[in-house]
Amino acid sequence: MTSSNVTTDSAGVDFRLDAELEELRRRANDFAERELVPNAELWDREARFPKEAIQKAAREGFLRMTIPAEYGGLAMSNLAGCILLEELNRGCASTGVTVSVHNSLFCAPVTKHGTEEQKAKYLPKMATGEWLGAYCLSEAGAGSDAAALRCAARRDGDDWVLDGAKLWITSGSVADCFVVFARTSEHRTRGISAFLVEKAFPGCVVGKKEVKLGLRGSPTTEILLENCRVPAGNLLGEEGVGFKIALDTLDGGRLGIAAQSLGILRAILEATAVYVREHEDVAAQQRFHWKLADMATNLDAARLLTWSAAHLRDLGENCTAQSAMAKSFASRMCNQAARDAVEICGADGGLDARSPVARFLRDARITEIYEGATDIQRLVIARSVLG
Repeated sequence: MTSSNVTTDSAGVDFRLDAELEELRRRANDFAERELVPNAELWDREARFPKEAIQKAAREGFLRMTIPAEYGGLAMSNLAGCILLEELNRGCASTGVTVSVHNSLFCAPVTKHGTEEQKAKYLPKMATGEWLGAYCLSEAGAGSDAAALRCAARRDGDDWVLDGAKLWITSGSVADCFVVFARTSEHRTRGISAFLVEKAFPGCVVGKKEVKLGLRGSPTTEILLENCRVPAGNLLGEEGVGFKIALDTLDGGRLGIAAQSLGILRAILEATAVYVREHEDVAAQQRFHWKLADMATNLDAARLLTWSAAHLRDLGENCTAQSAMAKSFASRMCNQAARDAVEICGADGGLDARSPVARFLRDARITEIYEGATDIQRLVIARSVLG
């Protein structure tokens, strides 16, 4: 499978990665082994943002995946992004989600919907890692139902003035600029617009940092907009098309979380296999071999779903249902594997000091919740089936 098209021959579809993607996978794997695996447990225990690792990831080019070359980016495919994210999340899910949000939820929509002025201003800083990007959609009354958001934007001369609170913002305290969705009229969907809001803008305030079950190295915060003045030139896309931008962006974001689930699932499988090999009493129980077999099978199946959806998006085709399938299946299989790993490891499985599977269990849980909960993905898929 290449970065731009599926190669075919007389034998059928070729699922092998081309040389460019295989080299990316190798570099990402080496980076994860060197920088993430040795530190992930400490970052989790101290709830510490892996700033130095993110800076090193930037130097590797991992923060410029979706940015065009003219702005310092690599302009790589969605498939390439999924390959990168599987490797990073295998090493540290907190680092992985930071890279995912930056690439797919900030840089990608700015690249696709931004003006030349917006792209020239923001993308070079994002490409080098000088700035990090984040995405502000959810609110207290607008989680799964994003169209219910109440954050308001009103025009005042050459500015828009934003008021409202955004919740559960990944990288909220470390990001420098946000894609913010706010209501510019009362129409449920066509009344939503998107804005580029810098953290330094007066009235943009970082609220409380959440204390979380997992992904503890990734800060999740409120973003409070209090009479926040945003230049009119920072409207992303046209007025009233913000909801379409949000949904299109989430198709890519769900691929990122599917890839995160792959990485965590792979880490679970590898750690559990090591534990079984090292404990004869566990290795003697066939039922645990069956669980390992299911983990391995589900990992490969989820990867093929994810790569297929990413390929469709690279072709410019609608991949809403396919992204939902990939995200739903990969996240559910990741959580099932985490529960099975804790069972296999017994008492050690519940103790972070003895086995990493307890951390994997905590990290896995969010994959079924953010970027659209599992039942929301099922609704998306069912609507596609029903036409």
